[in-house]
Amino acid sequence: MSDTETLASLQPPENPGRRRLLTWTTGVVGAAGAGLAAWPFVASWKPSAKARLIGAPVEVFIGNLEPGQILRVQWRGQTIGLMRRTERMLEDLQVLNERLADPNSEVSSQQPGYAQNIHRSLRPEILVANIHCTHLGCVPQVLPEVEAQPFDADWRGGFFCPCHRSKFDLAGRVYRGVPAQLNLLIPPYSFIDDDHVIIGVDPQGAA
Repeated sequence: MSDTETLASLQPPENPGRRRLLTWTTGVVGAAGAGLAAWPFVASWKPSAKARLIGAPVEVFIGNLEPGQILRVQWRGQTIGLMRRTERMLEDLQVLNERLADPNSEVSSQQPGYAQNIHRSLRPEILVANIHCTHLGCVPQVLPEVEAQPFDADWRGGFFCPCHRSKFDLAGRVYRGVPAQLNLLIPPYSFIDDDHVIIGVDPQGAA
């Protein structure tokens, strides 16, 4: 037996299966390491819980909202007012047209198409409006009663901004001759049932 033959006989026999196993194991460990190294960056790309909440629809319970009351909630950083209007309030909307800048809500950007009506709402008795003044974004006072005011002797109820004296009726329609030029903004919304409104979601089938 030659030396060459002796040395060759000490080498482990060729084992293709073992080689494939080692190659596969090395690949898996390498991929795992790369994944762990990349995780902080991937995690940083995911939106935070707070970010996910921004802009998310808001469900509001209105079952205990009494006639004449207004409920304020926050949606997308804005104050949304939900008011249950009385019959008297709805009747007064009919007589204010001459005093309003846009009584028929013809500025389409100020409300969805399903709220382009005299009461500017899906259901006449429920107003859902962004109650920030369309002049400089102040939140006006809510003065629903029909009574003379220092700023309007024939006040029929509505929203009054004391900062710059803009006035809106109880449908959020702006009066003529005040700093604000646009009606209050009506956000997209729909009813889940008689007692729940979801702000940020149009009614099913709405364009």
